[in-house]
Amino acid sequence: MQYSIYKLEFQTGVHFGTGMLNESAYTFQADQLFSALYIEALKMNCEKELFDCVKNGKLLFSDAFPYFGQQYMIPKPMLYVEPKVKGISEQKKKYKKIQFIPVEQLEDFLDGTTDLDGEIFKGYGTYMQQSMVNVRNNEETLPYRVGTFYFSENCGLYIIVAYESESEKTLAENLLEGLSYTGIGGKKSVGLGKFNLLRGKMSKCMQEHLERDSNKKILLSVALPRDEELECALNGASYQLSKRSGFVASSDYADEWRKKKELFVFVSGSCFEQLFEGDVYDVSNGGSHPVYRYAKSLFMGV
Repeated sequence: MQYSIYKLEFQTGVHFGTGMLNESAYTFQADQLFSALYIEALKMNCEKELFDCVKNGKLLFSDAFPYFGQQYMIPKPMLYVEPKVKGISEQKKKYKKIQFIPVEQLEDFLDGTTDLDGEIFKGYGTYMQQSMVNVRNNEETLPYRVGTFYFSENCGLYIIVAYESESEKTLAENLLEGLSYTGIGGKKSVGLGKFNLLRGKMSKCMQEHLERDSNKKILLSVALPRDEELECALNGASYQLSKRSGFVASSDYADEWRKKKELFVFVSGSCFEQLFEGDVYDVSNGGSHPVYRYAKSLFMGV
């Protein structure tokens, strides 16, 4: 596989769901990205091409991770690390608290020698709540608040795209370009989630880790092994699970809003000794067409 980095330079605030409308995360996962890209593919009449490429492992996506200028952050690997400086509880607290680390510090982190700054995300962006109004015909207006995150200058999110050939790369770039105008996340109808798509420079360190054949691998996307892969994948693994659900965003799926089937997936940062491919799962629940949940794996060596 070949790898490219794409930076999402947001021109507006974003609302990435946490389950509460008045809150917002500042990152999103690969399954959310795939769903958004699939809608773009429907507009371009290339949804079958996208599905087949992803299903067959020819095109893969990471979760969205933070960047600061040219510094790319990766999820902290879920491995026990003992700081080299013994007895300093403050340093241990930092190791537990931090969610992302610079890719250049991965080896130092695993050795317990990196100096983690608890303020690493200071200046990354600003969270606020915006007041909005729901107007329905002649009914009384209903105000509500929406959690919104605004990225600081030279800060944003990036994704890693793995592809087998230039054909899959071109497909991904066309869909991402279309998505940049549509926006990603919630409240796109009021202008949130729009971004400039920039081709990021792949650092030598990032490239080496993506291609490294090591005993342990870090998962870079939400993923779920197929039934026949699961038992083997769990051997020697350290992981965290996340429940993925939500409503189907389709006007012709059913007469009323319906929820997708729940799916539990491994989150990025989970570590595995045995690799697995994962799959694209149909999570439809009695509607008129399939509803796909992306759960393919993308790994990085440690």
